[in-house]
Amino acid sequence: MRVVLALALMLAACSKSSDVLEDLPNSSLAGAPREDVPETRLESTLTRPVTIGEDGQRLDACGAMGQVVRVGAKGLPVRAAPFAEAKEIARIVEGSRAWVCTRSIDQKWLGVVLAPEPPADNETAPADCGVSDPVDRKQPYDGPCLSGWVSSAAIRLIAG
Repeated sequence: MRVVLALALMLAACSKSSDVLEDLPNSSLAGAPREDVPETRLESTLTRPVTIGEDGQRLDACGAMGQVVRVGAKGLPVRAAPFAEAKEIARIVEGSRAWVCTRSIDQKWLGVVLAPEPPADNETAPADCGVSDPVDRKQPYDGPCLSGWVSSAAIRLIAG
């Protein structure tokens, strides 16, 4: 048995080695030269929902409130996933507020639920996003307000 194993290892050492990634076509763009296809092209269609309830059943679904700062006239892009190439789903202006519910592992992105603008007539209450109360478990946000991912550098925590 040991002889067979040793023989198999010797044969494997003699085989041609190559980078598997260079031999495979690039997903939906089969046949295209690999260097002509950006790696982020496929990822740009991915989405990652914002998770609420990460602080447990006794605390609010989103643990902090943040305010948009230092974004200039163009505003802050809200993305469908926590990376710069993700689809932009909205843009919020400086001074806007958002509930901060989660963050990316590298701490560069915050998963937020956008606070609705107060009604102009001040007679009706703004929509309740459902993140100011505890939830039973960690779960993707599916409430009535817009949610997405923003750069953590553009959010200043103001509560929580």
